[in-house]
Amino acid sequence: MCTAVTMQGKHFYFGRNLDLAHSFGERVTLTPRGFELRFLAQPAQSAHYAMIGTAAAEGLFPLYAEAMNERGLCAAGLYFPCSAAYGVRREGMYNVAPHEMIAWLLCRCANAAQAKLLLQNTCVIGEPFGALPVAPLHWLVADRTACFAVEPRADGLHLYDDPFGVLANEPPFEFHAENSKHYLNCTAEYPSSRFGLALEPYGLGLGAFGLPGDLSSASRFVRAAFYRANAGGAGESPEGEAVHFFHILGSVEVVRGGAREREGAPDETRYACCMDADMGIYYKKEYDSGRIRAYVLTGEAGDRLAVFPQPAGSGIEQAARP
Repeated sequence: MCTAVTMQGKHFYFGRNLDLAHSFGERVTLTPRGFELRFLAQPAQSAHYAMIGTAAAEGLFPLYAEAMNERGLCAAGLYFPCSAAYGVRREGMYNVAPHEMIAWLLCRCANAAQAKLLLQNTCVIGEPFGALPVAPLHWLVADRTACFAVEPRADGLHLYDDPFGVLANEPPFEFHAENSKHYLNCTAEYPSSRFGLALEPYGLGLGAFGLPGDLSSASRFVRAAFYRANAGGAGESPEGEAVHFFHILGSVEVVRGGAREREGAPDETRYACCMDADMGIYYKKEYDSGRIRAYVLTGEAGDRLAVFPQPAGSGIEQAARP
């Protein structure tokens, strides 16, 4: 389970909750401009945009869960187990494996418009990375000007403009867009009586009565879209907006033990991240820490991945005595 969100404020922000029962060896990873990206079916790219995000750097290829590049284009992959369908290599197309998709888009494209054009000639092929299984995924791609969902289905690759600025997991995006109509009456405003009687609310928040609170993908999509629409952009500074963004992600956080996988393992939001795409700052908060850490994307050249160490310890600090 995962949820990705965008937010327009003083800057443009993009981020996600990574919900998973187990670690996949994830680390914050910076890919410099000169690092050679070797794709399965495409020519290697050794001159490209720099990018940063969380990845498993298996075999020296950054398997990004999400990332942004130095031009402000962002992308995230989310679990799509029932509907994802991949093809085989097709002549005359860009043949890209699922684990390559984020690096492929961000290394070549400066904005969402370029990414959409590139994807119109892309075939997502069902080929693994080494011995790893092929992950069933769909993607959210966005910059300040546009946001769209990318879904590989049995009848081809679908691109959906996403005015919600949100993506979750199954079912496909079309379902989430239609399902959101069930919550048209939810409002952040102080409610008024519709009974023709002078009835007064007994507390704040009743305007959003009926907003789904469970951890299903459909409910997380609606809840994230509601808070994004009604609370997005609040903050006196970009740093304050980034902190606010984490609170939006907190509304769809999976608390450890609140949901279990089929095999019984407890799911959790392993980390939440927020990318300030205007400043090139990648913020990340680990489940066991709660402390927000900032990583800066720079455009320096280089031929090696910069893999940051996993932070240790909790985010609890002893308060100083006054």
